[in-house]
Amino acid sequence: MASSRPLARFWEWGKNILCVGRNYAEHAKELGNALPAEPLFFLKPSSAYVREGSPIVRPYYCTDLQHEVELGVVIGRRAQAVSQEAAMEHVAGYALCLDMTARDVQKECKKRGLPWTLAKAFSTSCPVSEFVPKEEIPDPHKLKIWLKVNGRLRQEGETSSMIFSIPHLISYISEIVTLEEGDLILTGSPSGVGSVQENDEIEAGIHGILSMRFRVAQQTCPS
Repeated sequence: MASSRPLARFWEWGKNILCVGRNYAEHAKELGNALPAEPLFFLKPSSAYVREGSPIVRPYYCTDLQHEVELGVVIGRRAQAVSQEAAMEHVAGYALCLDMTARDVQKECKKRGLPWTLAKAFSTSCPVSEFVPKEEIPDPHKLKIWLKVNGRLRQEGETSSMIFSIPHLISYISEIVTLEEGDLILTGSPSGVGSVQENDEIEAGIHGILSMRFRVAQQTCPS
């Protein structure tokens, strides 16, 4: 897919990160949430991106930072109200992503009926792997994604278990938010999410394709 900018470095210039929640039944169950009747999505700013070699930083206001490993879909050309049948024509490739979540803050936001921004949109809340061109993954619904913390397996899931498929997500989101070249959709996390502490090492991967590692650091409280 031709692009005026290097899609292999989408994190440097892509505008939007659109995250899908509760897209795996077991993950919804482990958090005590009902299964969605339609996709639930929220936004992270592009400043949430962090690449291997830099740390994931737990915000000073968070006491329970949790990992969620997800398959990311990189948009290759503008998509506005596209059909499910045409949706994959707008995909340039994929990346492995983490949706880092300040779970204690999210619970408080839910309780008070507030947006999830403090819990989901902080800097370094979206670690991403290298870009994988679409041609290298013939069927993104036949992948195994996994995550380990300090060498112990925490999450492992099949993308075939998504409640809403990638074409469904692209079609649904593009009816509400026009998707632009370089945008990223996080497609939801399998079960097994859990807490990480300062100096923990997170390793995650797409089986047989790629892996990535990150250290967790602690943000100091501003004076």
